[in-house]
Amino acid sequence: MNPINTFCCRTFQTAFQAALPFLPYRKPQKISSVKKLPDILSAHGCGHVLIVTDRLITGLGLTRSLEQALRDHKIAYTLYDRTVANPTTANVEEARTLFLQKDCDAIIGFGGGSSMDCAKAVGARIAQPRKSLARMKGILRVHRRLPLLIAVPTTAGTGSETTLASVITDSRTRRKYAISDFPLIPRYAVLDPRLTVSLPPFITATTGLDALTHAVEAYIGRSTTRDTRRAALTAVRLIFQNLDRAYANGSDLKARRGMLAASFHAGYAFSKSYVGYIHAVAHSLGGEYGTPHGLANAILLPHFLDAYGPAIYRKLHYLAVAAGVADLDTPDETAARAFVQAIRDMERRFRLPKTLPEICLADIPKLARYADHEANPLYPVPVLMNARELEAFYHKVAQ
Repeated sequence: MNPINTFCCRTFQTAFQAALPFLPYRKPQKISSVKKLPDILSAHGCGHVLIVTDRLITGLGLTRSLEQALRDHKIAYTLYDRTVANPTTANVEEARTLFLQKDCDAIIGFGGGSSMDCAKAVGARIAQPRKSLARMKGILRVHRRLPLLIAVPTTAGTGSETTLASVITDSRTRRKYAISDFPLIPRYAVLDPRLTVSLPPFITATTGLDALTHAVEAYIGRSTTRDTRRAALTAVRLIFQNLDRAYANGSDLKARRGMLAASFHAGYAFSKSYVGYIHAVAHSLGGEYGTPHGLANAILLPHFLDAYGPAIYRKLHYLAVAAGVADLDTPDETAARAFVQAIRDMERRFRLPKTLPEICLADIPKLARYADHEANPLYPVPVLMNARELEAFYHKVAQ
């Protein structure tokens, strides 16, 4: 990146970091079971709730306990289960229409990150009926309070239950973009490990590595706080303690609970300290090809950590200690390399692919421009790169 662009990016990021202590971040209130939600809805005066989910979730019957609890307490609900893996503007408008037609007054995002992101975007459109999602793209463009928003994650990785971001794909252009504002942080997050036991091993692995990417990018970035560093380290420790166990035995509730906690901490960390180029590249792949976000992050993570080199050795040393693969007296570079190797070893144990065959080489310059536009100057990455430099990472993971 040329010196002028470098100066502009770092100036923006420094100003943003200075503002962090004064911004209205908050953590959602954690709830242990969906059976507690009717009392919460009643306390907020809500009589009709829109449940935003997907057909895999309803096909597995995961919403049944929530639906029964709502019926038992005479709270009406409407189910929208057409959310796709990378939720689109069309999904949001369909769900918004249902919310208005049924006179709903609360929204529950039930499922993986896609369902929760869709639910947040629906809330944004309800709060700002005259603003398109495209006009809310970026940071601090929602402004208004959403209807009561509750997140029920059924995967342990996206962290969407605690973040201020909603990532949406434009149905027409296939561009993927984020909407970020404080009203999008859910009021409540239901962390119930029983809802995650049906996750197949592959999804357990990729969503867990998604959480790891959140924690790592938040920690190695340049806009951290003592609070976000602590949260990221906690997330890394929990992931290395629990992900292998959850992968090997999906019914291990202790491991599942540990992974939900890891996702929550990692989500909180990156919500305040932001992510980096890994996410920007993964978002471009998800928008263009529908590549699962967790898988893209997992494959890209070690490549970027290698590329950042000495700029992050000291920080990776602390992450390596949290992961249990180094000691405090290990040299920084040795610990850093041990941490990256531990990630690669984990991905090999989980039988994850090393490449993404859907990438078309002719698309790479366009995808790199998308990633550059998303990341610069917003993401406080340890080493700045322009679109041309980002192209190399698409080539590394293309078949």
